Amino acid sequence: MQERPFIHISVLQQELIAGLQIRRGGHYLDATVGGGGHSYGIWQTAPEVKLTAIDRDETAIAAARAQLPATVQFWQGNFADYHPLDLKFDGIIADLGVSSPQFDNRDRGFSFQQEAALDMRMDRRQKLTAAEIVNRRSQKELADIIYQYGEERLSRRIAGRIVEKRPLQTTKELADLIYYAVPAKYRHGKIHPATRTFQALRLVVNAELESLEKLIRIAPEWLKIGGRIGIISFHSLEDRIVKHGFRNANDLKVITKKPIIAGDEERQNNPRSRSAKLRFAERIENRRY
Repeated sequence: MQERPFIHISVLQQELIAGLQIRRGGHYLDATVGGGGHSYGIWQTAPEVKLTAIDRDETAIAAARAQLPATVQFWQGNFADYHPLDLKFDGIIADLGVSSPQFDNRDRGFSFQQEAALDMRMDRRQKLTAAEIVNRRSQKELADIIYQYGEERLSRRIAGRIVEKRPLQTTKELADLIYYAVPAKYRHGKIHPATRTFQALRLVVNAELESLEKLIRIAPEWLKIGGRIGIISFHSLEDRIVKHGFRNANDLKVITKKPIIAGDEERQNNPRSRSAKLRFAERIENRRY
């Protein structure tokens, strides 16, 4: 099956560009380039800048290559595993989570709204999939994953039903199982009862929170003094890591005491932006010294 074009609307574009304080001739790292929207915004603001772009998804990199100038340097992989050698950046950005094209592509298995194999890999070169976690982890491990990464209070109940009914192979099988595993009154809330479990599995498959923690630890080493890092998160687990990571770093100064959120117009035009939170920090001399 031919994949849909990788078309992604970048959230908080103007706010990210403004807060980055782009320097003419500077070098910027987009740690999650996606379709290239944020990088394109940086390049439009100052066409003479250098850009380095990272993404786990080969289709995202292909889409970004088609949009960005040929001078952009690309690297496929997890930003936590990137080694910039002796490079120092004037700014770093990261737009976390799964992009709309990844959700919309049925074959990727991120969404329970379309039937697909339980995959959820951002980088399809890796071996671990959601199916392996669902079908091979113990009941306790599953319950801990669903509770810790999905903040799902019915995690034990859901994990017990998964173990009882597995093997499970498709997103629909898992979503239906969860739907009927929870009490009837729980099925008609603001979100589908499978939402938190699917989030938990995705975060574990891609080690997203661990990668984010590592990025915040090592990113200051990649920044020039006065350079800024801006991170857009989409749920409380991510935002908590960003908030505390920036605040506790000895070589970062918090710029945004409160997160920047989308305005009414953007929230209306792009529903994905409703949960987006943007935080900035600036590289300073290490306060320990």
